[in-house]
Amino acid sequence: MKYALVLFFITLFFSCNAPHTQKAEKNEKPNIIIIYADDLGYGDVGAYGSIDLKTPNIDSLAAGGLRFTRGYASSATCTPSRYALITGTYPWRNKRAHILPGSAPLIIDTSQLTLPKMLKKQGYHTGIVGKWHLGLGNGKVDWNGHISPGPNEIGFDYAFIMAATQDRVPTVYIENGDVVNLDPNDPIKVSYQHKFPGEITGKEHPELLKLMYSHGHDGTIVNGISRIGHMIGGEKAWWIDEEMSDRFLAKAQEFILQHKNEPFFLYYALQQPHVPRTPNERFVGKTKLGARGDAIAEEDWNVGQILQLLKNEGLLEKTLIIFSSDNGPVLDDGYQDEAVEKNGNHKPWGPFRGGKYSLYEAGTRLPFIVFWKGHVQPGVSDAMVSQIDILNSLASLTGSTLRSSDGKDLMDVFMGKKDKGRDAMVFEATGRTGYRKGYWVMIPPYDGPAVSKWVNIELGNSKEYQLYNLKNDPGQRINLAKANPKKLKEMIFEYEKVTGRKLSKK
Repeated sequence: MKYALVLFFITLFFSCNAPHTQKAEKNEKPNIIIIYADDLGYGDVGAYGSIDLKTPNIDSLAAGGLRFTRGYASSATCTPSRYALITGTYPWRNKRAHILPGSAPLIIDTSQLTLPKMLKKQGYHTGIVGKWHLGLGNGKVDWNGHISPGPNEIGFDYAFIMAATQDRVPTVYIENGDVVNLDPNDPIKVSYQHKFPGEITGKEHPELLKLMYSHGHDGTIVNGISRIGHMIGGEKAWWIDEEMSDRFLAKAQEFILQHKNEPFFLYYALQQPHVPRTPNERFVGKTKLGARGDAIAEEDWNVGQILQLLKNEGLLEKTLIIFSSDNGPVLDDGYQDEAVEKNGNHKPWGPFRGGKYSLYEAGTRLPFIVFWKGHVQPGVSDAMVSQIDILNSLASLTGSTLRSSDGKDLMDVFMGKKDKGRDAMVFEATGRTGYRKGYWVMIPPYDGPAVSKWVNIELGNSKEYQLYNLKNDPGQRINLAKANPKKLKEMIFEYEKVTGRKLSKK
């Protein structure tokens, strides 16, 4: 009897405590890493159909995770997409959310809900490494003092960034608001309006260039590459382009190692394959596609290094990874790097029409992979998802009650538990917007050239309404606006309701 009573209490003890342990494990918050490529197209990844360009590490993410075939950025250019990712808000609602110069002020209000703010409140240590391009300061930045507001003021505990893009000044790294390696005796001056006395530019001295510009990049020469904009001073702080990828990778790895024992969120914003394409010499010639292909090969290697570190530290099953890109591909975007000549049969845009700057599908339809070993059901999903949905979905995952106005909670879709994504979305390209619902796409009439003379990409402009059914016509070759006026009217009505904009009766 005494033995049975002891056995009863032992059993009772374990039965009361076991569920608590299981619940704690179940509710443990995963680390979160967003790997965000720059100008990487749908067709640039092996898992999405690339044959001539190999991306084994990104492919391994896709094989072990959920690969979305209808994953979208908000916009066909960089700044707006990054704004949408961080805020969960359509960028066209903010008139300042367009491609920014390197001297632009911060376009995210410091009181605004952001992804890092939300995660920080949930106990995450938050960091960004890489490309920023959302503005810094209040409009008159002193590059020789502490730069604020910036990433730290909108929720990032740690920030190691470049201000804008690799082809824009200032060509310096900024760590938590301070220029790295700044020499106070050689102050930095930046302007997007005028040239400085004594400044050496690509326009005036093309003989000094190791990479010749093709259009729009004839400003200050740094490391043999002329940029957009003008800068003098700060030479000890100038980056070396060929070392940039390694520098960002090292900072990302360092962040992971420093915070491996607590929930962390890392926004790893890669600068590739945006121009100027300057892969490290280890990757030069790795592909047959020239500098653009080699930059993507280096980018893929970086992804592999992050995965290997997580594996070595026992963090792979504790880390949710989202991989995507800010906008569609472009070949010649300002430098003569033979991207066009060496592209061969490769199709960076995949089976779609357009690319960067375009309202057509390739402008915003991109690689979109969600990986969490042992948690996300591997496979392929045709659900329509947007980067705008990441904030609300991660809020749901981590138990936050905060929500953005435009995003959807698609966490069950990201996990592979449900196969129905969002019903509709507004998409944007350089201030022009269109509407996507299910497999239908409506593009309103817009003035302007049909094809950009600078980048040789169809922009989506037409004097007529355009209506496409992507299920039957993914290449958007058959305009159904006149053949299906009822559907066109429905799409126009919903577009106007969401955007508050009245369309012309062309």
